[in-house]
Amino acid sequence: MSALAAVLFDMDGTLVDTETLWWAATEEVAARIGHRLTAADAPEVVGRAVEDTAAHLVRLTGTADAVGVATALTTAFQERVDRGAPLRPGAGRLLAELAAEGVPFALVSASPRSVVDSVIGGALADVPFAFTLSADDTVRTKPHPDPYRAAARRFGVPGAACVAVEDSPDGAASADAAGCTVLVVPSLLPVPARPGRIFADSLEEVSLADLRRWIADGATASGPV
Repeated sequence: MSALAAVLFDMDGTLVDTETLWWAATEEVAARIGHRLTAADAPEVVGRAVEDTAAHLVRLTGTADAVGVATALTTAFQERVDRGAPLRPGAGRLLAELAAEGVPFALVSASPRSVVDSVIGGALADVPFAFTLSADDTVRTKPHPDPYRAAARRFGVPGAACVAVEDSPDGAASADAAGCTVLVVPSLLPVPARPGRIFADSLEEVSLADLRRWIADGATASGPV
């Protein structure tokens, strides 16, 4: 039995409704280089780092300038985020509950630092994150375990003492590999059930008591809240 040491939140599609903005940005850039984005592209777009999506578009179109595509994606996404990214249902209440109870929590995102800072200064302004991690802060980002491992180290605790809150397959895989209990609240892509993953339709269904219970129980079986 373990005690809950920290909660690690993904950003896009989990705390803020930015996955639709990322899709629109990718759709715009893809059209510029001759590709029409469809549902078949979703696994290479949703929850993926900018460089991964850029590499996917380069493979499809034969465009030589991967750096230029990545820059265009970041710019198009940033413009949309700057215009406003609404909170996901239940996110504000859960964050406020954790803060009121003194439970440490951090943001662990696969977005670039510029995008993270824009959201932190907007939709998530005044939320007392212990720290934020972006795709720029680790050598490898999601689906690799590096971001969640780095977050747990910052707190001085093992991954197994943390609940990671995610919405995408790559994010959940990253948190799994870091040893976290994973709360999955899917947004645009389905996330497969696995041991150690708990599922909720919305953060409105989740309380601090639930997070503590899942850590104490070891989240040994996947399933809904």
